[in-house]
Parts: sequence; C-alpha cells; structure tokens
Amino acid sequence: MRGLLDRFAADPSGEWSEVMDHLCPQLDTAFPASYAALPRLADIAIACSPDDLAWVLLAAGATASCSPGLSESDSPLTVYSAPIGVLNRLTDRRLSRTVEAEEYVNLLQALLSFEGVEIWDRCLDGLQSGEYEVGCPYCGVSMFIVIGQEESFCCSDDYALGEAEKLPLQPMRTQDLDGLARRLFTRALADGQAGLAHGIAFLFGRAVCSDCGTDFSVAERVVAGWIP
Repeated sequence: MRGLLDRFAADPSGEWSEVMDHLCPQLDTAFPASYAALPRLADIAIACSPDDLAWVLLAAGATASCSPGLSESDSPLTVYSAPIGVLNRLTDRRLSRTVEAEEYVNLLQALLSFEGVEIWDRCLDGLQSGEYEVGCPYCGVSMFIVIGQEESFCCSDDYALGEAEKLPLQPMRTQDLDGLARRLFTRALADGQAGLAHGIAFLFGRAVCSDCGTDFSVAERVVAGWIP
C-alpha cells in the first residue's frame, strides 16, 4: 500500500482508479489497511496542489464512509480522528471554492463521511443524477423520484417512455427545513449551488404514490431503502 500511495501522492488524478481498487473497491468496501492509510492521505492532501486536492479528499471520503459509526468504540473515525479532522477542514474549505456541481456533491458527501453522518454520506449523489428509486410505504410498489430543475415528480412506471403518470413532488418549505436538511440547504446556497439547494428542498419534501395515493416523505423512503 505504501508504494501505491507514494505514486498517488505524485499523480492523484492518474493513480486514483488503481488506488481505489485497493483502498475502497466499488467505493463501498474498506479494510483495516484502508483506514490505516487515512493519516497518509491527510498528509498528501496537505501537500498536494489545488488541482489535485479533490481526488485525495474523495479517496479519503469514500474510505471513511465505509467506517462503522461513531457509536462504535473502536470506529476508525475515532481511532484516526486527528487526520480525519484535517481532511474535514480541507474539504470544508474546498467546498466553498468548488463550482462544478458533480464535484461539489461528491465533496459534500465526503464532508459528511468525515463527520460520521451515515447514509447521506452516500445518498446525496441522487441529487446529481436527478433520480432516486424508492418503495411506497403502503403498497410497496417501486417508484422513481425525479428531481430536476424543470420538473420534479414521482411515478411508478418508466418515465423515459413518456407514458408514465407523473405526480408532482412537494418541496419542503425553507422555513420548515431543520437538522441536516437545513444545514445542507443553507450550505449549498452559501456556496453558490442554488440548483443543489433546489434539489435538497425536494429531497426532504413529500411525494404521493401514483398507484395507491399514499403521501410520504421522500427522504424517509430513501433512508428506508438504503442497503449498506
């Protein structure tokens, strides 16, 4: 691992794929050696150029997202709290300077992973793709939640075919956002990511099942369908 990380330090963008194959395969599996690499990744992040920093932070964020939560006494998030604190601060600073929406969402997930925020440190990318798939809490039918700039809706059929019944999503009112939802919304606006803030309001809003008419929380169904 040491030699691989040395090559990564020299060329983060060029070596990222190979590093992740060893550090965090499929971006959802990490090993004791992966967590032990976090101090080295923090050192690389401190020393690397601004152009390469995002690659390092995303590698560390993916690794941290696989860690058991802070409630576990031997969680890597606790064992490696010092380097994770460094990575957290660097990510926080980088976010405010990131313009490209996809990179912003990925870094925002990394920030949450360093803080031990579970599920949402991997589920925000649906805001970038514009789609979540959830199950109705009443009838169990699988539904598409589509969050876009032009329209945001729920449907149980493939909307790409153009024949699906689309029921509009209801965004959470700004004044009603609280907890993590308010924090994400406020942060996105402050960083100039108005499109993302728009999506967050819908993600934490409500939908209606097009099959049985049940009203439900979008975010709750995203969490309910999460598979570690």
